[in-house]
Amino acid sequence: MATQETVPKAGGESAAGARGWTLAVVCIATFMLMLDLTVVNVALPDMRVSLDADFADLQWVLDSYALTLAAFLLTGGSIADRLGRKRVFNAGFVVFTLASLWCGLSQSILQLNLARGLQGVGAAVLFAVGPALIGHEFRGKDRGKAFGIFGGVVGLAIAFGPLIGGALTDALSWRWIFLVNVPIGVLALAVGALRIRESRNPSGHPVDWPGLVVFSSALGLLVTGFLRGHAEGWDSAPIVSMFTGSGVLLVLFVVIERRRGPAAMLDLSLFRIPTFNGMSAATLLWNATVLSAIFLQIGYLQNVLGFSPLETGVRFLPMTLTLFVVAGVTGLLTARVSPRLLAVVSGTLMAVGLGLVTLVRDDSEWTVLLPSMLVAGVGMGIYQPLRAALSVGMVEPEKAGMSSGIAETFQQVGVALGIAVFGAIFQSRAADSFAASPAAGELGDKAGEFGDAVATGAVGEMAGALPPETAGMVTEAAHSAFVDGLQDVLIASAAVTAVGAVIALLCIRSRDLHESARGDHTLDLDAELRELPELGLSPHVKD
Repeated sequence: MATQETVPKAGGESAAGARGWTLAVVCIATFMLMLDLTVVNVALPDMRVSLDADFADLQWVLDSYALTLAAFLLTGGSIADRLGRKRVFNAGFVVFTLASLWCGLSQSILQLNLARGLQGVGAAVLFAVGPALIGHEFRGKDRGKAFGIFGGVVGLAIAFGPLIGGALTDALSWRWIFLVNVPIGVLALAVGALRIRESRNPSGHPVDWPGLVVFSSALGLLVTGFLRGHAEGWDSAPIVSMFTGSGVLLVLFVVIERRRGPAAMLDLSLFRIPTFNGMSAATLLWNATVLSAIFLQIGYLQNVLGFSPLETGVRFLPMTLTLFVVAGVTGLLTARVSPRLLAVVSGTLMAVGLGLVTLVRDDSEWTVLLPSMLVAGVGMGIYQPLRAALSVGMVEPEKAGMSSGIAETFQQVGVALGIAVFGAIFQSRAADSFAASPAAGELGDKAGEFGDAVATGAVGEMAGALPPETAGMVTEAAHSAFVDGLQDVLIASAAVTAVGAVIALLCIRSRDLHESARGDHTLDLDAELRELPELGLSPHVKD
């Protein structure tokens, strides 16, 4: 086992002081990163008008960030273990801050999406290294408390993301949802450079460039295929080629990683740990469903019910504040309650919450979403700190960066694929529903164009050129088609989320945690039926 090398901060900073500063800076970085996952949603309609974007362009605003984030997470964590976590973390902060400035100054949708891709590279480093920095500084119950605070900050960012995005967009411009990162990033970078202690794995290997290139290319082809499938045709040669190429590259990636052995960016031995497999699969599925569901629900509030960005953000507070409170409480429980129990409860509540969106009807008020928001918010609040704690808890401390990077990779791959897959399903279902309406018959050859515009909410603007009676009929049909698509996608999302909960039940267990991360799991599903631990259901027995 490699020896963990720690270089104390000059000036005799106490260990306790360094821990506090590390947690503070990581939380600031995480707040910014999570904010950029949620703050953008409410500004998408304004971006569409300002930059003349279509639905696929708007998906790329989210997916270009999530895609590069996912592609560079593994490398970010591995490089940090080898070159020094503080050094790499600060470099990621510089990239993220400069990319945020570019996003805010972009003059076209192409520029914005390229800038978002670069922003994702910086975010990948911060996402991967942040939990590893916490995991290195804290142990035992203190680690549980630290991740409780960390989870609370994640919840806070999600809680106020739509509200902050709405306020900035309404008061200033959508550009300020990115520009606000610049002064905060500069301040946090200065504090981190002065106060965070360095740590690294001195036996690290060179960067796995072949693995990085092949893995990134595979993800790019996969997500692009889903994003362009509706427009090009799912059985068209380009789309089939993208999916085939992605599959081949993923197989090649596994071959490369096996041959590189200890130098690989992905430690394939982790896949022999049931908890790692279970949490990775659940993380991918839950992020694919929940984040894409929020994306579509925000579209419903703005495009169907006509709320402004700020009004939309206010109406999402029930979900996000619930998430914030529950995440803080859950973080304190991660050292005492079975991770399997927390994961199963989390996934079940998220599935139920997504299923409750089926209560929405064509004439519903926004409050019909409240049951879904509250139930899903509790589930998400339980999941966030649990995922962060498990990501660094299954390996020895010197591999924390790599492990955290893998965990975040599954999370961001889920986000990218979810928005692409469920966005494509939604767009297709909404367009088909509109095409089947009487209003489509009134439009003749223009029906297809109007149907494709349902997903972006642009039908109201297009209907302005129609006679008043026809315009009203078309707008009503577009709203109905949007609701049809939303319900179909959320039913599918709930089913996929439930599958994730079953996987968590069968795979996650406390015994897989590294000794430095084990707590006193007084409520532990793994303790009974030792001969069948994958089916253990007994509480109150120590593992």
